[in-house]
Amino acid sequence: MEKDLEQKQKTIDSKYIQQHLANERTFLAWIRTAIAIIGVGFLVSNLHENMEPNLSQVSDYLANIIGITSVGVGILTIIMATIAYLRKYKAINNQTFRTPKITVITLGIFVIVIAFIFGIYFLLM
Repeated sequence: MEKDLEQKQKTIDSKYIQQHLANERTFLAWIRTAIAIIGVGFLVSNLHENMEPNLSQVSDYLANIIGITSVGVGILTIIMATIAYLRKYKAINNQTFRTPKITVITLGIFVIVIAFIFGIYFLLM
């Protein structure tokens, strides 16, 4: 009788608890990455404002682009991480998990673009 009650209380999630916990850790890592990306944008904007007022208009423009792009990519990272988390959650329970290659490649490209603009900004300073 007690054993039957235990069997009924088990859920499909508890069957794959290690995978769900790993999925949650991955989601939180993406959130930390998004916060870091957003922080870089604020850092560049703040550093630029505190530098000499004689900086060129191009560097003003690039600092603004870096700041706005970083915040945008950070928000996009949070959205994509949430979608990926929910998809993986279903895929784990259905045993149909696939690696999210497109998400990783897309975010990698965005980070490379920000780094490239960041490099141009420092060359022009």
